[in-house]
Amino acid sequence: MPLSNDIVLRPRFKIELARSNDLILNDFKNAKALQSEFIVTRVEDHVFIRFPKGVQKFWSPQLHLEINSINDNSCVIRGLFGPSPTVWTLFMFLHFLVAGLFIAFGIWTYTNWSLEQDFIWQASITVLMVFIWFALYFIGRFGKASSVNEMKMLNDFMHKVLEHKYKTH
Repeated sequence: MPLSNDIVLRPRFKIELARSNDLILNDFKNAKALQSEFIVTRVEDHVFIRFPKGVQKFWSPQLHLEINSINDNSCVIRGLFGPSPTVWTLFMFLHFLVAGLFIAFGIWTYTNWSLEQDFIWQASITVLMVFIWFALYFIGRFGKASSVNEMKMLNDFMHKVLEHKYKTH
């Protein structure tokens, strides 16, 4: 699974397995009890794997797995790597704020230009919003790049669980 996707900030993957989703969900339940390196949380058919608070950094990723049944003997796992929901929400809020300011100052710039009034400040702020958009994008890329090793650790843990390395009996 390639984690160095050049465009996507939150890499996704899909795995089909010849096992029922209940067995896989039980494997993650067993892994939760048998190790302390990761926090494993299950909500219905969703499994969240994250690092404990003590080792988390601002950009520490989490792995969200959705394990859906295809039939009684097979399932599909859809995975999503991403920052914590709080960090992602902040990141998206900043993007929407910049977009809103870009539109507002763009309209103000056009209005002043149409009325043949001075519009240098409005145009400057509009252009500044474009630079801030790029800065946010590169900050997101930096955050993803700085957490690639942690993403690999989460991925390795998931594969160990899927290979039955955490059995209670």
